[in-house]
Amino acid sequence: MYCGSPVGTVAANDPGDKMPLNYDQVFVRDFVPSALAFLLKGEGEIVKNFLLHALQLQSWEKTVDCYSPGQGLMPASFKVRTVPLDDNKLEEVLDPDFGESAIGRVAPVDSGLWWIILLRAYGKLTGDYALQERVDVQTGMKLILNLCLADGFDMFPSLLVTDGSCMIDRRMGIHGHPLEIQALFYSALRSSREMLVVNDGSKNLVRAINNRLSALSFHIREYYWVDMRKINEIYRYKTEEYSTEAINKFNIYPEQIPSWLMDWIPEEGGYLIGNLQPAHMDFRFFTLGNLWSVVSSLGTPKQNESILNMIEAKWDDLVGNMPLKICYPALESEDWRIITGSDPKNTPWSYHNGGSWPTLLWQFTLACMKMNRMELAHKAIALAEKRLQADHWPEYYDTRAGKFIGKQSRLYQTWTVAGFLTSKILLENPEKAALLFWDEDYDLLEICVCGLNTSGRKRCSRVAAKSQILV
Repeated sequence: MYCGSPVGTVAANDPGDKMPLNYDQVFVRDFVPSALAFLLKGEGEIVKNFLLHALQLQSWEKTVDCYSPGQGLMPASFKVRTVPLDDNKLEEVLDPDFGESAIGRVAPVDSGLWWIILLRAYGKLTGDYALQERVDVQTGMKLILNLCLADGFDMFPSLLVTDGSCMIDRRMGIHGHPLEIQALFYSALRSSREMLVVNDGSKNLVRAINNRLSALSFHIREYYWVDMRKINEIYRYKTEEYSTEAINKFNIYPEQIPSWLMDWIPEEGGYLIGNLQPAHMDFRFFTLGNLWSVVSSLGTPKQNESILNMIEAKWDDLVGNMPLKICYPALESEDWRIITGSDPKNTPWSYHNGGSWPTLLWQFTLACMKMNRMELAHKAIALAEKRLQADHWPEYYDTRAGKFIGKQSRLYQTWTVAGFLTSKILLENPEKAALLFWDEDYDLLEICVCGLNTSGRKRCSRVAAKSQILV
């Protein structure tokens, strides 16, 4: 509560926890499933308050070793604090955290993206589109977009970020262009294009959004996708190809294909890899990124179907006793030591390193409903229903099969409760669920950004672009 009004839900509320750390704060990403549960039940006030108060914190000047966060950055979380004034009076203030108090002092890239996605959901589910048309809300949205669309040295249309900048907020080797951020980025761009008021002041931004959407979807669909056919293609790659016509554009060495993947990938099904950089493909399966690619139609219709086929085929590995693995497989032995820095919380099959996170249930349910695979959602929810309440709603589960409550897991974790409730409500309200996902955007076919107007280079053919959209 802030000044007598609800503004969010705390991350966890374990009555037996004597050291809540920052779990007594309102996290932007954690609040999203809570917000959807409220909206689906017709309770929009708390969501509107959250959106507006988070927006007020956007320009708050905080520093980390004398550096200020980029203009437009949204906080990772905020806390309601009571501070003394003169004459023995007290005042409530909102104290944001932009990463200066986080374990790794990393700014949250995903907060602004989630804020935009939630703003769209609020309008869709309440019919109150006046909120997104407010001048301050439009300005806040533009600041986030300008921050994400700023020119830099990176040549890829995907968003370049550092480790720890999303739900996986500790060192896990996801620096670069992690799939989770790209899927949220794509969703935020599509949401913004729906909500931005087009005028002389915004038309250039809308044009930049359209160009980035086209390039980003092509990039992810073409270069992040793996199935049996694509892995066999990579296995036969030639390297050190120097030309614009190179097949192995990122100089990927076939030896990078891990042995576990050759035995693991099914004949039917595929998925989007976790990361792509020069001479590096992260072949781990990251659940949130793949699910959100389905929800947002970042993947092609065929790819979206294949992702759910993959989860079904590898159910024991990706779901097991508790939905859903945050990533697969876990980093072990020397890889764990080098890549995580010997992180004692991210030991193999624990926390972000192959742990099971029940909050991912709502995103899995939404993806299943979009692709008309409700039986998979019902199966996952039934598994969670057996244990979550009895286990007091843990943050995450450990072990390869997700059998044990996480060794450092907080209990009464709000987004665990909210993810479960939202999943149940979505299944009961398919017409409302349909408002939360995106269908294939055929207008992207009309935008081809592969050619450079002034370079004289050959433009990419419309036929080639169309094949990537409709595969």
